[in-house]
Amino acid sequence: MKRVFVYDLIVIGGGAAGFFGAITAANEAQIKRILLLEKTGNCLAKVKVSGGGRCNVTHHLFDLKNFAAQYPRGKQHLFKLLFQFGPQDTINWFESRGVPIKNEADGRMFPQSNQSSSIINCLMQECENNKIEIKLHSTVTEILPTNNYFELTVNDEKLRCKKLLITTGGHPKKEGFDWLHKLGLAIEPPVPSLFTFNVKNHTMVSLMGLSVEHARIRIEGTKLEETGPILITHWGFSGPAVLRCSAWGARKLAELNYKFNLRIHWLPDLTQDEIRDWLEKQRTSNAKRAVHSRVFDGIPARLWEYLCTKSQIDASLKWADISAKKLNLLVEAISSDLFEVQGKTTFKEEFVTCGGIKLSEIDSSTCMSKKIPNLYFAGEVLDVDGITGGFNFQHAWASGFVAGKSMKS
Repeated sequence: MKRVFVYDLIVIGGGAAGFFGAITAANEAQIKRILLLEKTGNCLAKVKVSGGGRCNVTHHLFDLKNFAAQYPRGKQHLFKLLFQFGPQDTINWFESRGVPIKNEADGRMFPQSNQSSSIINCLMQECENNKIEIKLHSTVTEILPTNNYFELTVNDEKLRCKKLLITTGGHPKKEGFDWLHKLGLAIEPPVPSLFTFNVKNHTMVSLMGLSVEHARIRIEGTKLEETGPILITHWGFSGPAVLRCSAWGARKLAELNYKFNLRIHWLPDLTQDEIRDWLEKQRTSNAKRAVHSRVFDGIPARLWEYLCTKSQIDASLKWADISAKKLNLLVEAISSDLFEVQGKTTFKEEFVTCGGIKLSEIDSSTCMSKKIPNLYFAGEVLDVDGITGGFNFQHAWASGFVAGKSMKS
């Protein structure tokens, strides 16, 4: 008979939520024998790459109701978690352990070192301080709950624990949740969130790398609309406005198979008529000036030249000579530029999904299963996801904390 290894708590998943849950269980619930399992060869992989390798820890938004409103799915659940562990608690937690956190102009918060390794090293040190055992390359193939404990099959070994925390993150396909569905848990089918838009026959490829700080995007046939920075890439469009739109529209865009018409207003603070009036004035005030010479501060020079060319205005044309037809084309290009999106691209190396364990399955005050006592969930394995800007990590910290603290006997 194979030996059965016994623990007080086993955490499945070596990401932000798993580490925070394990550490909190040790600190707050005084749980002693803790094992953290990670199926890959590296823990905290998403922490390492997030924010361009800086780790966007949380967001500088301390009104909890407004903070929770940044989650397309799960905001009521998240609101309850934030009362127990909000963004200020996250800052205090890391700073009390020697990791000062800074705020950037857009509200995102990073370690002052600008290195995700500061966060990773802090979490790893806390595990070491609390004698939390970590096993890599450990795949859980079966979970058998009994009245008094859970029995896990891991790499053909048998493990047993009194409490179990699952923090395995999101999966691109529902099949990735089959092992949890076997426990009788309801699953919300997953679809990608936080992705960029791929444009068919991309005419703006020469402008790749150009950022427009204030533009509005709208997806035709839907109510999806966002205003903010847009980044032109070699495959299409990215940037905060696009990523927010993909988060709020995750399910709708999946239904459309990521094929839709995208309208961009490059000067969203002006109406179409105001733009037309402004351009009409150029005919007299700048009659001898080339139309290709930029007239709006909000539109970068290279983008302005592109919009002129798209409107059939060559570089030699003066404002005095522009026809009404070409002026109308330019107004349309500025206020309602049309692109055909056919596909998506994951945002950098940050994989986020909506979907997962239905929130009706868990108690939001403890993150424990309503059906199976002593079974807890935290992080993206739940049907909770936020927009870009540190919100998904805050959910990881908050849900991990609540789950870990609630394990106190």
